[in-house]
Amino acid sequence: MANIIGVRFKKPGKIYFFDPDGIKIDKGSFVVVETSMGKEFGEVVIANRAIPDEKLEKPLKKIIRVATYKDKKQNEENKRKEKEALKICEKKIKEHGLDMTLTDVEYKFDRSKLLFFFKADGRIDFRDLVKDLAAIFKTRIELRQIGVRDEVRKLRR
Repeated sequence: MANIIGVRFKKPGKIYFFDPDGIKIDKGSFVVVETSMGKEFGEVVIANRAIPDEKLEKPLKKIIRVATYKDKKQNEENKRKEKEALKICEKKIKEHGLDMTLTDVEYKFDRSKLLFFFKADGRIDFRDLVKDLAAIFKTRIELRQIGVRDEVRKLRR
């Protein structure tokens, strides 16, 4: 049997399982975890639970820590900066005359990367836009084109 917790990063969103590393963590608590995309801040939606090893697809990653006051403040600051980044990127899209619609912005918890999600008909050459955004935000920039289903999922948040 493996001890797990379920963590959600966005509402609505998929629940990911992590190893609580021997710590009792209540539902509604916040944690900092390592994901394939880097460090993330998430809410515990399933408290400690034992599940059979056969039900696990792969070895679970351990949580880094239960979120501290400082972590919560950084997450709030990231959300605030995402709103600013959205406005700046929309302005830059107009300046470059690109036929794309920005739908969402997401900072990684440690601010190592800034992701911009957009809709567009067909392919867009946004290399100059990325250069401008990297110069402004001084971090790694990623633009991701989303489809209709992804957009609907984001609207239900």
